[in-house]
Amino acid sequence: MAAPVLVLNGPNLNLLGTREPEVYGTETLRDVQAKTEARGKERGLSIDFRQSNAEHDLIDWIQAARGEAAGIILNAGAFTHTSVAIADALAAVAVPMVEVHLSNIFRREHFRHHSHMSRLAEGMICGFGSEGYVLAVDAMASILARKKNPAATASAKRTPPRSRTKKK
Repeated sequence: MAAPVLVLNGPNLNLLGTREPEVYGTETLRDVQAKTEARGKERGLSIDFRQSNAEHDLIDWIQAARGEAAGIILNAGAFTHTSVAIADALAAVAVPMVEVHLSNIFRREHFRHHSHMSRLAEGMICGFGSEGYVLAVDAMASILARKKNPAATASAKRTPPRSRTKKK
């Protein structure tokens, strides 16, 4: 199988299922991992799922991704709003990244509306609970497919659709 997709989870995500279930739901991180790995398998992607409450662990894993991982799906938790260091690590590795959040960060406290990661992401998925991880795997599969065959993607974008009406 090809290089894995790292799915990195930041602080307090180890408490899923018991931490603020009205915000984060009742699924555990293991439940999220199982769902994510199952979708990865369906899409032909190997998933390497990790969690740490320590910023330096996330940075080390991101740095190690260079040349080792096909992409990164990142839920940096509260580090999303505070960590320039994680953003710098992401910028340094040049690996495609999809940002994911269980809750809709834009419907929450104002300080959560800013993400240091978003400018580096191919896209962000938020507000769909654990389903966001499944959507992130689908997005990453599409990103990696485009990277494999950029000419096909580019020509599909340049070629206008043909008219279905016949000329008289």
